[in-house]
Amino acid sequence: MLKKSVLFVGLLLGLATCQGAVSKDSQVRILAIGDSLMAWNSVLGSSIPKVIAEELNEPVIDHSVSGARMLTRDYSPDKKGFAVPYQYEKGPWDWVVVTGGGNDLLFGCGCGRCDKVMDQMISKDGLSGQIPDLFRRIRADGARVLYSGYLRSPNLLTPIEHCKDDGDEMEARIARLAGQEEGIVFATMAHIVPPGGLTYFAPDLIHPARKTSRLIGERLSRIIRDFDAKDKERASSDPERPVILSE
Repeated sequence: MLKKSVLFVGLLLGLATCQGAVSKDSQVRILAIGDSLMAWNSVLGSSIPKVIAEELNEPVIDHSVSGARMLTRDYSPDKKGFAVPYQYEKGPWDWVVVTGGGNDLLFGCGCGRCDKVMDQMISKDGLSGQIPDLFRRIRADGARVLYSGYLRSPNLLTPIEHCKDDGDEMEARIARLAGQEEGIVFATMAHIVPPGGLTYFAPDLIHPARKTSRLIGERLSRIIRDFDAKDKERASSDPERPVILSE
């Protein structure tokens, strides 16, 4: 039996999704940022943000870019979107949906000796690094963070099989952060793909098929819907009490 593999999507093969600026009077409350796990299938109208918009019946602004990394570099202005933190902009968001980190491990250290890259993204205790910094910036602006984990490929041989251990560790650290700080939600996608689920992937065996983007989008939508319902219930039970973002 082949090992399960974390699928780090984000090769420079996809097209960037809409990069529209946020108007001051915008009523859009959900922003999506990330790599090609988020952006894949956007040309076909079935990317994760498009599914979320359809499921919740409300618009979603999508700043995700295929190939984006978590670690920032000195990008030229026209390439700022290739760093996930640069994709974020302050707005009227209730939710910011995030993917990222896989390209840093795959291209930054070859999913080999990744201790330095990993620690720059997020420390072992989950409390420091560029990922926590980004999440806290979003939280300080008043939105929840919903981070989507990557896919696994049970019983399939993929081009990135060697990324499994580093991917597991990165997600464990992000989950650790989410368990310690309010308003940060980690959503695992480890069980989306069934054993031998070849049709759940694009032909490259790295990126999600259309139906897989839909499954991820539906799962994230359920999480948003559940939290929103709890917020409304809390507000209606005590209308004078401010809603506190918590898990």
